[in-house]
Amino acid sequence: MASFLEFEKPIAELQGRIDELRATAADGTIDIAADLARLQAKSDKLLRDTFAKLTPWQKTQVARHPERPHFKDYVAGLFDEFVPLAGDRAFSDDQAIMGGFASFRGRKVMVLGHEKGSDTATRLRHNFGMGKPEGYRKAIRLVEMASRFGLPVVTLVDTMGAFPGIEAEERGQAEAIARSTEACLAAGVPVVAAIVGEGGSGGAVALAAGNRVLMFEHAIYSVISPEGCASILWRTADKAADAAEAMRVTAQDLKTFGVIDTIVPEPLGGAHRDPAEAIRALGDALDEALAGLDHRDAATLRQDRREKFLAMGRL
Repeated sequence: MASFLEFEKPIAELQGRIDELRATAADGTIDIAADLARLQAKSDKLLRDTFAKLTPWQKTQVARHPERPHFKDYVAGLFDEFVPLAGDRAFSDDQAIMGGFASFRGRKVMVLGHEKGSDTATRLRHNFGMGKPEGYRKAIRLVEMASRFGLPVVTLVDTMGAFPGIEAEERGQAEAIARSTEACLAAGVPVVAAIVGEGGSGGAVALAAGNRVLMFEHAIYSVISPEGCASILWRTADKAADAAEAMRVTAQDLKTFGVIDTIVPEPLGGAHRDPAEAIRALGDALDEALAGLDHRDAATLRQDRREKFLAMGRL
């Protein structure tokens, strides 16, 4: 059964009526085809109209939907011969950031990204996708390894931000994030990043400093969460919707500002409604981005990144 968000209540009510009608006529003695078709058409139109005018805060809720595809789903749907690599060779392995060698449509790559988990047990194991210093140091190790072997890097970003616990600070969280960002910028191979859900703060940027940055239609990308921004500006998280509007967190705004390069379309109603279609669309966008970076040498790729990021915010 689909999980509906707060603003989708009218759609949920219509879908409930459709389900009730189907259950009533389950024995086949009543012909409900016409009524079902009418209600389904009404539901589809309402869904289209609702998602055609989502506010930034509503997009934030869609980006955080627990049923959206996660890192493991993209790996399973897009990458063959995935060989996971673990550990930062300094402290431990962080399950919030995963990665390894893989094959993508005939091309050998290094893929890494945030994994949030899909149920209570896996969310706890993956720390809800909030990376710790050892996770970002693992990312550095994998990006540098990709450079040595001449493999393009694909990153899948989906995190509310890096883990803010005291133990992470004790192990150098800020330094690890900065070094991970530096490693992406310094890589001698193509780096393509995709914001697939929530791109929060430096924890997202650390894996998103690529030659090309893709972003799902209903994903968000920001320096702080709307709730965090509201807590600072208005001393209450209740103003999160206003903060999301002011922060311009949507893919459409960020494309205009030059922060991202490509908006990847999602299935009607969000990636969680048709994960297979969303994964396919992302695969096509990744393929196109990687193809556009073929045959560029290391110096050109580094200069491309330098110019890209220095141009952001320039009037």
